[in-house]
Amino acid sequence: MRASRLVSLLLLLQTRGRMTAQELSGALEVSVRTVYRDVESLGAAGVPVYAERGPAGGYRLLDGYRTRLTGLTAGEAEALFLAGVPGPAADLGLGSVLAAAELKLRAALPPDLAERGERIRHRFHLDAPSWFREPEPTPHLAALARAVWEDRRVQLRYRRWKTPREVTRTLSPLGVVLKAGRWYLVAAAGAQVRTYRVGAILDLTVLDEPVDRPADFDLARCWQEHADRYERGVYRDEARVRVTPAALELMTYVFPPAMSRAARAAASEPDADGWVRTTVPVESVKHGHIELLKLGAEVEVLAPAELRDRFAATAHALAALYPPPA
Repeated sequence: MRASRLVSLLLLLQTRGRMTAQELSGALEVSVRTVYRDVESLGAAGVPVYAERGPAGGYRLLDGYRTRLTGLTAGEAEALFLAGVPGPAADLGLGSVLAAAELKLRAALPPDLAERGERIRHRFHLDAPSWFREPEPTPHLAALARAVWEDRRVQLRYRRWKTPREVTRTLSPLGVVLKAGRWYLVAAAGAQVRTYRVGAILDLTVLDEPVDRPADFDLARCWQEHADRYERGVYRDEARVRVTPAALELMTYVFPPAMSRAARAAASEPDADGWVRTTVPVESVKHGHIELLKLGAEVEVLAPAELRDRFAATAHALAALYPPPA
């Protein structure tokens, strides 16, 4: 622990130049007396650190003393700084680790590359969650990430959408994935690999049992295959509709991409009234009702009959609430 702190102190002086004992104390979260001892230890180890007296004084390294990280191009250095996403790293319990890694990287880089890294930080920001969505609480994510890293099995109590709502599962974690602001666990349940939303985990126990990780498992490929299956399988029904050309264009902005693409691809030529017929994939009648209502009076449901009846009931209910304007 002390060796790590000495390295951090050295790197702070390399990246920030002159620092007072009080500033070092705050950055390292130790007492000022500990800073004094650590500076003496660095000097005894041959590090050219010296103190400047007076109100503007502090500790600094001898000019020109640096640890350089060689072999990195400017583009590679920029990519390393861009890859650090503070929010997800903090979710995984790695916020301080990421900060320490970036500090070491800045200290080791030549001045011109370190400056390019700072330019990246001030010009690009990665915000993972989708619009209009609050971050999902994931109190068990950090423990789950440790289990993944240490290849240990877990037992969890999980809330799912079908009955029984709460189930208990013993799983072999293989990886975690961040998708549109939501964390997912990829785990082996027996012979099958499945996904679980981390925010739906109610309780988690890390077991003292090793994970028999498949040698050929590829997390990125596994997730992409899952995502493809999900998009293909989620839209089990379809709705046949008439829409105005304006509504057909609006679908791009108010429907999920898979729904919008399919509806636009199936659109007919405009009829005598200027309306077009198309087929919209939907998850269910209820889902179709919610999604198609976004188009207002610029859509007419033709089939299935149950969905058309729902629209009729909604239209009559709205008419009762909102009489014609004067």
